[in-house]
Amino acid sequence: MTEQQLQALEPALADFLDQFLFCCDYTQTFGHLGTYVRGLLSDLPRKTAEPIALQAGTPVRTLQEFLKDHAWDFARVRRHLHTDAAARLPAVPADDLGTVGLIDETSVVKQGAKTPGVARQYLGCVGKVQNGIVTVHLGVCRGTYQTLLDFDLYLTQDWAADRPRCRAAGIPDDVVYRPKWQLALEQLDRARAAGVRLDWLTFDAEYGKRPGFVAGLDARPQRFVGEVPRTFSCLAAPKSGRRPDARLKGRPAEEVVRSASAFRGQSWQVLRVVRRTREDRVWRVKVARVWLSSASGWSAGTYGLLWASNDATGEEKFFLSNAAVETPAETLVRVGFRRACVEHAFRLCKSELGFSHFEGRHYRALLRHLSLCLVAMTFVAVHTERLRGEKSGGDRGAGVPGAGGVVPRVATAATADERAGMCAGHHQLPPAA
Repeated sequence: MTEQQLQALEPALADFLDQFLFCCDYTQTFGHLGTYVRGLLSDLPRKTAEPIALQAGTPVRTLQEFLKDHAWDFARVRRHLHTDAAARLPAVPADDLGTVGLIDETSVVKQGAKTPGVARQYLGCVGKVQNGIVTVHLGVCRGTYQTLLDFDLYLTQDWAADRPRCRAAGIPDDVVYRPKWQLALEQLDRARAAGVRLDWLTFDAEYGKRPGFVAGLDARPQRFVGEVPRTFSCLAAPKSGRRPDARLKGRPAEEVVRSASAFRGQSWQVLRVVRRTREDRVWRVKVARVWLSSASGWSAGTYGLLWASNDATGEEKFFLSNAAVETPAETLVRVGFRRACVEHAFRLCKSELGFSHFEGRHYRALLRHLSLCLVAMTFVAVHTERLRGEKSGGDRGAGVPGAGGVVPRVATAATADERAGMCAGHHQLPPAA
């Protein structure tokens, strides 16, 4: 946004930021928090402390110290985002899926060895192993409203084992290696503790392949539809419902769907994913009950394995759900494909809100930067949703009144569509992700 555009939104932004006042020990620090968020919302090409400070007329050193040394609590900022979501989401118009939680990770290429958490690891942003950092996130989507609620920096085992290196980067001794799926469960717990209620949760195969993650969702309990790899181990549940012999071994999902009578005896359901900005995709779908192995033997056969096949692209996807017994297949598919919303949120954060622009070597400064990016994104989400109420959902020009330039780019980016409708045969179903 330009300075004029930010001034048009200033009353709304000031009201939104007021909830974070007591996250700061001093009013001057709260003033810097507002300066930083306004910088993230601005049209600066790079959104690091130096250009944000220069644009605002603040000493560069002061804003750098605000990130690293000033007394304020980024964890409390995150809690306020959760409580804001808990209060706001029930009033947001929704489709029949309600509120869908989205677990995913994103990455940023970083050179050198000093940025906290930087390591040679798989980075989804480039699709290969490269030097960079990875963060795990919980997002949320309700109707057309979508934002990110939480974040954690993933610390590799090599980093966690090198405590002198961690201390040099400002990483506290109690921050240790935890698998990404454990970070995701902790984020879900934080959101639930603040009152955020999710009707569904979805995730990709990196999380779906982790037995501990699936067991953790069941233990909470949380209804989910998540992608699993084709090698995912399970057994088709027999019609008798009898528990399989404990000596039996699981079979890969791709074998189960081709050999089990429960799948062979089904007709394909044809579902169309309608996407506004891309070509529609047609999927053929089957779903049947399966058993999963656990430490105590075979789990109850109440899981559903969904097999989706795309003839045009040759793709096959496999989804697991703990709500498949009572839920129509088209609903399961719509929940599973809603994960596109969190990928869209990452693109918006990186391209418009400076998420990947951090330049520094201190853990606290990095997490503070990420927390304020989520604050800026939530503000955009709130006002994008408000503007949808003033203009038709198909109006791609919906933006801040009186604003041009960057505002439509941010607001339109928030509405532009990775969200899709779903059709069964030729009949339009409620909008999907």
